[in-house]
Amino acid sequence: MLRFPGQGPRNPDDVVIGPLDLAARVDEALAVQALAFGLGAEEIAVRRQIVLRHLTHPGARAFGATTPGGRLVGFVYGMPNDRAHWWSTVVEPYLRAQGRDGWLDDSFVITELHVHPHYQNRGAGRGLITTITDGAAEPRSILSAIDTESPARGLYRSLGYEDLARRVHFPSAPKPYAVMGAPLPLRRR
Repeated sequence: MLRFPGQGPRNPDDVVIGPLDLAARVDEALAVQALAFGLGAEEIAVRRQIVLRHLTHPGARAFGATTPGGRLVGFVYGMPNDRAHWWSTVVEPYLRAQGRDGWLDDSFVITELHVHPHYQNRGAGRGLITTITDGAAEPRSILSAIDTESPARGLYRSLGYEDLARRVHFPSAPKPYAVMGAPLPLRRR
């Protein structure tokens, strides 16, 4: 069951969504990402440096999903998009080809969202993404996801995200991605 702070008694399966000091808990978060995304130690080491660098950008924020014992079982982080960021420079030509590169302006980008496999399909991902975007000043949100039909893409669609560009290739990524966007606030069921 998903709970937010202050919602009464908890049981061992509850997950609480709240602000996360991602820099302090980066290794725990990346362990969740490794399980959820199937990453090896070398890839995690690279991503650790990327996460820590992202957290220095103005407006970067993170939220975590934790068990009553404090175990981190999911996390999300993002920031206001900047066309100068690496991600934007990769996706911009794909969006421009679709006439949608304006989505790169005035958008809050979901940089990473991962939930431990044991806690997936219980509302943690939905709680994380809606919580972080509820605090965004921007009128819309963008993200990228592996370009295949998956529970993650289904979640994003249920929240109002739509495909802006597909078959986006990131350097060193073995699979193509889709760039998705949604107006804020996100749709609630």
